[in-house]
Amino acid sequence: MSLDEGFQPANELAQITQARPGQASFATVLRSIWQIVTINKKIAIGCAIVAFFVLLAIVGPFMLPYNPMALSQTVKAPPSAAHWLGTANSGQDVFSQLLYGTRSSVFWGFLTGLSVMVVSIVIGLVGGYLGGIVDELLTLLTNIFLLIPSLALAIIAVAYFPRTPLTIATVIISTHWCFNARVLRAQTLSMRSREFVTAARSTGESIWRIIFSEIFPNEIGIVAASFVSTVIFAILAWAALEFLGLGDPNSVSWGSMLYWANQAGAIFGGEWWWFLPPGLCIALLGVGLTLINIGIDEVIDPRLRNDQ
Repeated sequence: MSLDEGFQPANELAQITQARPGQASFATVLRSIWQIVTINKKIAIGCAIVAFFVLLAIVGPFMLPYNPMALSQTVKAPPSAAHWLGTANSGQDVFSQLLYGTRSSVFWGFLTGLSVMVVSIVIGLVGGYLGGIVDELLTLLTNIFLLIPSLALAIIAVAYFPRTPLTIATVIISTHWCFNARVLRAQTLSMRSREFVTAARSTGESIWRIIFSEIFPNEIGIVAASFVSTVIFAILAWAALEFLGLGDPNSVSWGSMLYWANQAGAIFGGEWWWFLPPGLCIALLGVGLTLINIGIDEVIDPRLRNDQ
């Protein structure tokens, strides 16, 4: 089964995603992805930054010099040989909290972003392909969720449910899936009448197989870019909601570190070593993901590439 002539591969990412099952081994796909990463400097730099934080999230909790929750009499101490990033208002070691909090921030950020994309993909592709009453109902549902303010929902949620990571994740997923679903629906609408989809339908392939084996691979570029953007939003939203005190006050994460630093007046008191490290980590991880997103756009559309 081949694509119609009007839909030919235009770039490296398309060449990977348009391969049919059985035409390329898993090793070949990995090699092609590696070529994309190394061909684009922005993706390479972004992946290096993200990989650093992922590695830190994995091994960081095993490298703690102190218990991140342990109290001591050395309060609000500046960085020193004993405490590399100083201490908090109750004597907690800031460096230990930063290492320990990386796992929570990175894990929940990526998990929330992935969950948002799963919901977006299912609703966007199903509605766009089936059309009719199904599409109208899913579009109505999408428009309703577009009107729900995430902050208001978060305040209501923490008032009636425990302040757990799952509560925050549910709020972010509920208020953000609709944006990506609209984009994927529009893309699916333009693809469902193409010759390769018509040919698959005429051979008796099931609806789910057509959606996820024929249409979805040709939208992988948009999905990848949307996923990265969603992870950026999720990490920032997590930090913002925790900074506002809507998260678990007993957890250790970048957002909770900023919350307690603000509550103790560290920002105006000059204790920069308490709030600056988590803020820089959030910013640096955001920069890494943004570079990946820009690089993906350049791979999808070669016209965006700068002349080298």
